[in-house]
Amino acid sequence: MQTKNNNIFYHLVAFLTVAIWGTTFVSTKVLMLNGLSPAQIFILRFSIAYMLMLAFNHRRLFADSWQDEAKMALLGITGGSLYFCSENEAMNFTTTTNTSLIVCSCPLFATLLVRLVYKDSNRIHIVQLLGSLLAFVGMIIVVLNGRFVLHLSPVGDALAFTACMCWAIYSLLMKSTTGDYSPAFITRKVFFYGVLTILPYYIFIPGFPPLEVFTRPQVFGNLLFLGCLASMICFLTWNWCISKLGTVKATNWVYFNPITTMIFASWVLGEQITPYFLAGAACILIGMYVADKKTKGEQ
Repeated sequence: MQTKNNNIFYHLVAFLTVAIWGTTFVSTKVLMLNGLSPAQIFILRFSIAYMLMLAFNHRRLFADSWQDEAKMALLGITGGSLYFCSENEAMNFTTTTNTSLIVCSCPLFATLLVRLVYKDSNRIHIVQLLGSLLAFVGMIIVVLNGRFVLHLSPVGDALAFTACMCWAIYSLLMKSTTGDYSPAFITRKVFFYGVLTILPYYIFIPGFPPLEVFTRPQVFGNLLFLGCLASMICFLTWNWCISKLGTVKATNWVYFNPITTMIFASWVLGEQITPYFLAGAACILIGMYVADKKTKGEQ
C-alpha cells in the first residue's frame, strides 16, 4: 500500500510539473512583446535558476570524473540550450501546431532509446505499447484540435524534431546519472551548462535589452516565474520524478503538456474547449493509465 501511495505521489508531482510548463508560453509571449528574444529569455531564466540552486547546493561543485562531468554538460545542452533554441527557432519557420506535435512526440523516441541502449530492460508488453500509442493519438487530436491540415516546413520541422530528440536524449542521460548523483546536483549542473553553451549564440546575434525593460512589473514578474518556478523548481521535481518513476513513465507525462496549455489558453485567452480536445484528453489519460499498469520495473 505504501509503495502504491508513493507511486501515485510521484505521478502527481510529474503532472503538476508538466502543468506548470504548459503555462509558460504566456510568460514567454509577454516577455517577447516587451522586446526580449527567446535566447535572452532562456539565458535569464536559467541564470536565475542557477544562482538560486547554487545558494543552497554548493558543497559539491564537480562530478566524480570527467566522463560524468561531460554527461552533465550534455544534459545542459539537450535539456537546456539546444532544446530551447531549436524549439523556439522552429516556430519562426513553421506553425505552432507542427512544433507542438513534433516536440510532444518525444516519449516515443525516449522509449525507443531506452530499449536500444539498455538491453537488460524488460520487453515492451503489447498492452503497454497499445496504451502508449493511444496516448500518442490523443496528443495528436489535442494539438490539431479539429484542424487536420499540417503545413510542412523542412527547416522548421527539422528544428522541432531536433528539440524532440534533445528531450528524449536528456531523459535517457538522466537514467544513467540519477543513481550516482542527487537530483539537486544534476539540476544545478543542467542550469550551469545550459547557460554556458548558449553564450556562443551571442557571437552571431549580440545585444541585450536596456535595463529599463527589466524595471517593468510584467517583465520582472514573468522572469521570476520562469526562473524560480518553471526552471528551478520544475526541473528539480522533473529530475526527481525520473529517478523515482523511470525514464519511460515520467516522459509519458509530456503527452499531457498540450492539455494544460489548452486549458490555460482557454482561461487566459478565451480559447474554446472543443469536443476534439475532450476526446484527445480522454485518449491521453486512458492510454497513460494502461501503459503505466503494464510497465513492470524500472523503465
